[in-house]
Amino acid sequence: MFWYDGKLNTSENLKLSIADPGLLYGATAFTTLRVYDRSLDAGLTQWEAHCRRVERTVAAFHWSQPDWERVRLGAENMIAAYPVLRLAIFPDGREWITGRELPPDLEERQRRGIGAWIAEGPRYRRSLAHYKTGNYLPCYLALQEAKRRGLSEAILVDESGNWLETATGNLWGWRDGCWYTPPLGAEILPGVMRSHLLETLHAQRQKVCELPWTAQRVREFEAIAYSNSVVEIVPIAAAVGEGRSRSFDPTHGAIAALRQIAGFGRSHHHPA
Repeated sequence: MFWYDGKLNTSENLKLSIADPGLLYGATAFTTLRVYDRSLDAGLTQWEAHCRRVERTVAAFHWSQPDWERVRLGAENMIAAYPVLRLAIFPDGREWITGRELPPDLEERQRRGIGAWIAEGPRYRRSLAHYKTGNYLPCYLALQEAKRRGLSEAILVDESGNWLETATGNLWGWRDGCWYTPPLGAEILPGVMRSHLLETLHAQRQKVCELPWTAQRVREFEAIAYSNSVVEIVPIAAAVGEGRSRSFDPTHGAIAALRQIAGFGRSHHHPA
């Protein structure tokens, strides 16, 4: 089931023109969100923040804005069946909304952490890094290579080897009572969850620094994690690169405290 161009479709097939730029070039702007308590208006769903980010991307590319009331109608139709929605907008303003379940092992990932592969090399560097578009090939390639190596995530790096983000989220590191995250100037995606965590940490008067993740800084971290709007916050227990690896504490108290501060301390299960 999916919503496309104002209609709910029960099939698994989407009909597109062979000349559609979304098909030919990945020319879509998209966002993925987790719906809490079956409501787009729930605070943690951050529906408005997700729509604003897509709206800014569409405007930056000089595309047609969608009918946002129709977009919301489509999302409302989808949340009855799915806790995770992916909203994509085509250059002419058509909307496409698909749904999926939460990862079945999410709670285990949040508890035990995951292994990540350090994806070095130009093929894994995202183009238009500040925008979430359908041209996601570098992230896809990095994640597939990580999985081929038996790992769950990929860490993207720049030409100097500085860590930027993961294939699906933003990075967080803890050291000496302070959270660190790479700055937007480092060519990373301005994640909605990243913004939520930064705002929450600042509001709670917690120390947080936006600085480049050099090799030296990474070595000093006691714990690291990645965030996105679906998995919330997941610890990274091990980062594996060519000929080297580094372990971190996935049970560090700072990660549990961050989850609590961000509002993830209670369960928000999507009813069956």
